[in-house]
Amino acid sequence: MAEVQVHPTAIVEDGARLAAGVKIGPFCVVGPEVSLGERVELLSHVAVAGTTEIGAGTRIFPFASIGHQPQDLKYKGEPCSLTVGADCIIREGVTLNPGTAGGGSVTTIGNGCAFLANSHVGHDCRVGDGVVFSNNVMLAGHCTVGDYAIIGGGAAVIQFARVGPHAFVGGMSGLENDLIPYGMALGNRAYLSGLNIIGLQRRGFSRADIHDLRRAYRLLFAAEGTLSERTEDVAQEFAGHATVQEILAFIREGGKRSLCTPKNGAES
Repeated sequence: MAEVQVHPTAIVEDGARLAAGVKIGPFCVVGPEVSLGERVELLSHVAVAGTTEIGAGTRIFPFASIGHQPQDLKYKGEPCSLTVGADCIIREGVTLNPGTAGGGSVTTIGNGCAFLANSHVGHDCRVGDGVVFSNNVMLAGHCTVGDYAIIGGGAAVIQFARVGPHAFVGGMSGLENDLIPYGMALGNRAYLSGLNIIGLQRRGFSRADIHDLRRAYRLLFAAEGTLSERTEDVAQEFAGHATVQEILAFIREGGKRSLCTPKNGAES
């Protein structure tokens, strides 16, 4: 098994668990309740604290702050944790916060995610697999981000918002509402501008699937009727279409935020 490599200037506190092949570079600090999976690499000047688990193969770049006390003024020192999946890329200056008692006490991040420089994941968030945060993205507390969603540089997502799987938030956008799966949101304040067609093509969705999604989208956000009525109409017309049903399930589930709609979309 590959040996653990710890630079002489790094501090690894007693109790930290380091799996085979872990590399800890110069001036890193690893706390006593941290668990680093196989082949995790901390390049230099990385601080990992709290009850934090980092999955195998994840690489963390200089000056990232991982698992430190959440930025919630209600936090009183209660036990909380952060879990980061395998094969993630966490670039310079990224901050990933653990949970709080008010949100389940845990923040979770999936596999294969990329967090570019100075992006932030707030307390009690749930981030899926294959998610990309561009530079300076700000994700407030209690948010949910679905698999393969992409958030553009400098974008901000308000607390308790939901971003559906395969969705796209444009750079510099301010997202105040829930963004449907496969949707695209742009602007300050962000509005629903259509479907994430390029993302769907890159993920291998067929032309037929994309065509059906477009048709369902037009029906969902037409001017006639309420959103509830349109949702039921689309559910019947696309009863056997899994991706359309995923959007409908997201809408029906609801959350603490309203739904992000087109600029001229009908109100429910």
